[in-house]
Amino acid sequence: MVSSETANVAYTAEFIDGPLEGQVDSRVLVHGKHDVRVSMLAAVEGIEALFWYDEVDARDVQGRLHVRYRFDAGDSDPYIPTDEPNNLI
Repeated sequence: MVSSETANVAYTAEFIDGPLEGQVDSRVLVHGKHDVRVSMLAAVEGIEALFWYDEVDARDVQGRLHVRYRFDAGDSDPYIPTDEPNNLI
């Protein structure tokens, strides 16, 4: 269960495409605001890579801020997508 104090400082981030497609994280609001651009470090097939994501939209879902992010391939490290659904380690 999330306390009301925690709910006021956290939000849900959903990654809608790219190498982190489908991943959902809980992130912290900074000075009451969510990040419009986030970086994520992940391992793809055992190789670490830095991926950048930009905000698509933000909305309230059952009293909690929910922000969707889209992959920015131009600023991210290159990766080769595979057909396997769980290629992140």
